[in-house]
Amino acid sequence: MSGPAPQRARVTSAKNETGEPDAREGHSTADSQKLDNQLCFAVYAAAHAFGRAYRNLLGRYELTYPQYLVLMVLWEEDGLTVKEIGERLFLDSGTLTPLLKRLEASGRVRRARDRPDERQVSIFLTEAGESLRQTLACVPDEAGGMTGFQAKDRQDLLLDLVSIRQSLRDKTLA
Repeated sequence: MSGPAPQRARVTSAKNETGEPDAREGHSTADSQKLDNQLCFAVYAAAHAFGRAYRNLLGRYELTYPQYLVLMVLWEEDGLTVKEIGERLFLDSGTLTPLLKRLEASGRVRRARDRPDERQVSIFLTEAGESLRQTLACVPDEAGGMTGFQAKDRQDLLLDLVSIRQSLRDKTLA
């Protein structure tokens, strides 16, 4: 999908006494508390916009975005435990278990208890779940195209977001 590059929102920044941008923080305290200047809010709002886009793209397959993410994880490696899937998707078992039960009820996955440790539940794709891989192969490019960014810019943004996530995780776990 081609077209004009998306417009980037302007973030107001404070000026020092000489009229130059304030190098200490890039903006004043008042500016730093404006909603439109919050990186976290921009990411949050973009995530919601992606959710709406994926709802439109996946709705005809009766899939939610989190269910689609589970399928993507299983397409990479089938037979993972609930815990392993949760770690990959940053979801706890309380959120993941009902989602997996709905995927199982729709015939896309099956759950199996581990014989040696019955507390462990592994998740396997069914034929219906596996067949969706090819059917949904176009979804990432369709959703990416909706952003207005070229593929290279989307890849750069992805790398930046992964870096941000890792940095925040490292600093909050320390």
